[in-house]
Amino acid sequence: MKIRKINTNNPKDINQFIQFPFELYKESAYWVPPFISDVAKTLNRNKHPFYEHSTAEFFLAENKSQTLGRLAVLDNRKFNELQKQKTAFFYYFEAVEDTSAAQALFDEGQKWAQQRGLNKIIGPMGFMQGDGIGLLVEGFEHRPAIGISYNFPYYDALLKQAGYDKKTDYFSGYLPGTHKLPQRFYDIAEKVKAKRNFSIKSFKNKKELKQWIPRIQKLYNESFSDNFEHYPISEKEAEIIADKLLAIADPRLIKLVMKEDDIIGFLFAFVDISAAIKKTKGRIFPFGWITLKREFKRTNWVNFNGTGLLPGHRGVGANAVLYTEMANTVKQYGFEHADIVQIEEKNIKSLGDMKAIGVEWYKKHRVYEKVFYTC
Repeated sequence: MKIRKINTNNPKDINQFIQFPFELYKESAYWVPPFISDVAKTLNRNKHPFYEHSTAEFFLAENKSQTLGRLAVLDNRKFNELQKQKTAFFYYFEAVEDTSAAQALFDEGQKWAQQRGLNKIIGPMGFMQGDGIGLLVEGFEHRPAIGISYNFPYYDALLKQAGYDKKTDYFSGYLPGTHKLPQRFYDIAEKVKAKRNFSIKSFKNKKELKQWIPRIQKLYNESFSDNFEHYPISEKEAEIIADKLLAIADPRLIKLVMKEDDIIGFLFAFVDISAAIKKTKGRIFPFGWITLKREFKRTNWVNFNGTGLLPGHRGVGANAVLYTEMANTVKQYGFEHADIVQIEEKNIKSLGDMKAIGVEWYKKHRVYEKVFYTC
């Protein structure tokens, strides 16, 4: 067995890195592939804006002609400068159930990080804000939300064998479409709207939504400034995130909380088209978009993947405005199932609110950490 650093200018290497999980999960009923074009963009050092401020390396574990695993390791300089850390991220980890292959991959990744003067690795953490976080450790019998990872149960053991410990967990919850939000949330929301002059902004089409992206970028940076993984996204990064969002978004499901002309909060909901992504094997072109378009009308699932309020508007009842909009979205569009995506365990307020609403936590993703000494 050998660990090989791939050449990101070599189409064969890129294809091998991208295609490995398709072979690994070919018998899985639950794994949903990423969009291949998105992963390919991430490996493109000449075009992806991540490489304007940071760097990354990509590794494969091989035994003769067989691929055993893959791993990306990131040196996100923008994150480290802001957070005053020397931390590497790992991402795109996939492996067969082989402790030695996983150990060798992480050893090579650690060596690369140490050579760059870094003293810790956490992950899975992606290349940009909005990438799915963590490895699945509970809820293997459920399909993942769009953009959120699914993996085999043995991954947790591979990470522990490689010397990684839990850093934090993210919970995802389920709400049936028939669930009725307690009336007190509507009462609070109406009082808050009237008292603080809040209103809800929604969008008629993608063109209108795209015009608001710069303002949403600013709000996003300010809303998550307290998160441990936060670093501000650039305009070019916002463009890529926006392109990904627009590819899967129904603009009517994107809601902004306004205070007069200022955005103070947001609610991102997405029609769950995972079944179509799986059917097209992550390919949009040449004909995948037809299947995806049909799924928008066919699916009865919605993903709520992103809620936030500016710090100055938290704790005054504004959360109730977001929660009533969630309930209104489910009811208005007739969704039968709702997936509430990835709330960190340290976010006690949101977890408590969701429990009060009636959310049943049914999936859990874990972010791991390993601290080491530099060379």
